[in-house]
Amino acid sequence: MNETLLMALLAGLMGGVHCVGMCGGIVAATALQGGAPQRTGILLGYNLGRIASYALAGALAGLIGSAAFLADDLLPVQRILYVLAQVMLILVGLYLAGLNQSVTRIEHAGARLWQRVQPWLGRLLPIRSPAQAVLAGALWGWLPCGLVYSLLITALASGSAGNGALIMALFGLGTLPNLLAMGWAAVRVRQLFNRPRVRLLAGMTVVLFGLSGLFHGLAP
Repeated sequence: MNETLLMALLAGLMGGVHCVGMCGGIVAATALQGGAPQRTGILLGYNLGRIASYALAGALAGLIGSAAFLADDLLPVQRILYVLAQVMLILVGLYLAGLNQSVTRIEHAGARLWQRVQPWLGRLLPIRSPAQAVLAGALWGWLPCGLVYSLLITALASGSAGNGALIMALFGLGTLPNLLAMGWAAVRVRQLFNRPRVRLLAGMTVVLFGLSGLFHGLAP
């Protein structure tokens, strides 16, 4: 489980380019509101809501998956979920390393849900207060995202709602340095994470986690 949590955090940290592309627009819009203290409050509120929605989705996925772990006669389902989660870890690692884009192709799976959520988000714009930002972030967290969906499969195989929520919360926390890149230090961190060698190292680390899990999952 510790390896899975580390992988979730790494996926958030190293998936910065993708996260900025998906969420950068609303982050940029919120950063233009009011003075510096208000902007900070709005940005923090937005990210709090976004991470909360990830954790909720993870808890739901973990709760659904836990049914397979509680029933002795569902052992084949447990193994299938576990193996699927390890395969998704490998694909996430390859994506982070810049070697494969498969995880981004599953984003259309949430298109219908986003069509229902988007009008509610539109009613909150422009964001003028931290409370508004929390609500907007909570809605924006349901934006179709290949990385999020890949991690949700891992949450599905985590065995419990608590584990699923923790996995997704750590993923959300990992995305913060890039989405809060407002000062010199944060920008330097983002530049570090975008270096090809760093991305390759982090991505292959996640791949190794997935291969290790796959080996244990397929072993007799």
